[in-house]
Amino acid sequence: MGRPRLYVAGEDDVVSGRMTDIYFVRTKRILEAKGLRDVRARMEVHVSDLPRGYEWAVYSGLEEALKILEGKPLDVYSIPEGTLIRPGAPVMLIEAPYAEMCLFETAILGVLRQSTSIATKAARVKKLARNRRIIFFGLRALHPAIAPSVDRAAFIGGVDGVSGAFSREYLGVDPVGTMPHALIVVFGDNVAAWKAFDEVIEPSVPRIMLVDTFNDERVETLQAVEALGDRLYGVRLDTPKSRRGNMREIVEEIRWTLKALGYPDVKIVVSGGVSERSIVELRDVVDVFGVGTSIASPPPVDISMDVVEVYRDGAWRPVAKRGKMPGAKKVYRCGTLDYEVTLWEEAPTRCSEDIMLKWIENGVLTRDYPAPREIRDYVLSQLREIPEPQPLVSG
Repeated sequence: MGRPRLYVAGEDDVVSGRMTDIYFVRTKRILEAKGLRDVRARMEVHVSDLPRGYEWAVYSGLEEALKILEGKPLDVYSIPEGTLIRPGAPVMLIEAPYAEMCLFETAILGVLRQSTSIATKAARVKKLARNRRIIFFGLRALHPAIAPSVDRAAFIGGVDGVSGAFSREYLGVDPVGTMPHALIVVFGDNVAAWKAFDEVIEPSVPRIMLVDTFNDERVETLQAVEALGDRLYGVRLDTPKSRRGNMREIVEEIRWTLKALGYPDVKIVVSGGVSERSIVELRDVVDVFGVGTSIASPPPVDISMDVVEVYRDGAWRPVAKRGKMPGAKKVYRCGTLDYEVTLWEEAPTRCSEDIMLKWIENGVLTRDYPAPREIRDYVLSQLREIPEPQPLVSG
């Protein structure tokens, strides 16, 4: 019997092309065997379809895609990461000898699909929350090997904080989170656990006490006020569904009680099974939402890659499989979600901002990459320009 192992790929496995579908390995062998290794192609990446109820997506994952493609004999053009998009418009163009590129299609699409799906869901949640804070608590819903990528996608999508302990290293943001129920259960006393937190954890961390472990939420809120007084920043409700009751009524009761006690500024945080619908129902009475699975496991945004031109006889020849538009394309922007798509050499007639930017030329990165916070700011600026989405009934 073998020893247990972690089924994870290292960075070298990804950037070398080992993490691919076998038919691309066989394609490369065939092209090389038949003397077609140097045939150049232009491959276009675009959003094929959106989940039911979605009207737009947040393009994400470009930084990791560029890491995979950097150093290889190819050119990469892409719209900026964080751009709000609709199906149809291309988001990336890769020009390369196809035999040199084919091994990386699987990894590129995997990165872009996952990151775009998570960032899009995060953006929907943030837009629906209006001026309320959103904290992403979804790492436990996915494999830990991709935790930094998941936190990054959620942060870019617009959440105000992430829980990953590594987020300062990877994202340049401080992680957010106070205590689990387990801490209180181990102490066997909620007040003792809160006081221990207050004594041990640095003062810069807000004192947000979990108030639904053993007793009624209002009772534990009163205990938290008595135990911490003015140091109490907020209370968090994470009650299991089986004991939850009407969450809005619980929150209203706690808020009224805090006001009556002279603590009207204590924040109320709700987490555990938070959905788009519950955010809309509670956003006028809740200050902060902790959202996990809804963002971490979102409906998938479908992204595909297709050859649209092949270089033959000294010229680029438009060609594509059935159902795809042949010819390399550019994207010009007039405004948020307002684009004009043209053939590569065609001049636009309506929009003027060319956002299909060159990122890699013959394997060399041609521009500095923005930090996650810059991309998040870009997303939020676009969200302010569009109406709220219709909240999904579930998820």
